Amino acid sequence: MSEIEITREDSETGGRYVARLDGHAAEMTYSRAGPSRIIIDHTGVPDELRGKSVGKALVERAVQDARAEGFKIIPLCPFAKATLEKHPEWQDVVQ
Repeated sequence: MSEIEITREDSETGGRYVARLDGHAAEMTYSRAGPSRIIIDHTGVPDELRGKSVGKALVERAVQDARAEGFKIIPLCPFAKATLEKHPEWQDVVQ
């Protein structure tokens, strides 16, 4: 299996993480809630990438960025919320 490539598109109001694998793309979108918080509002993974941990990789990348940049994550997206809840080691960035 190929390695998941994740890029981030960021703006003043929000952005998205895009994961590419095997010629397909998945995304996780967020909006900014001030300078120190993002709200993850949607995760979309195409059928071709289901079961390959692509969604988890998107959430994990947001956790890594939150730690590196000092922001908190508010998970409104049901998938992101459930994924974060499964990982107690990520709770330091959840608000």
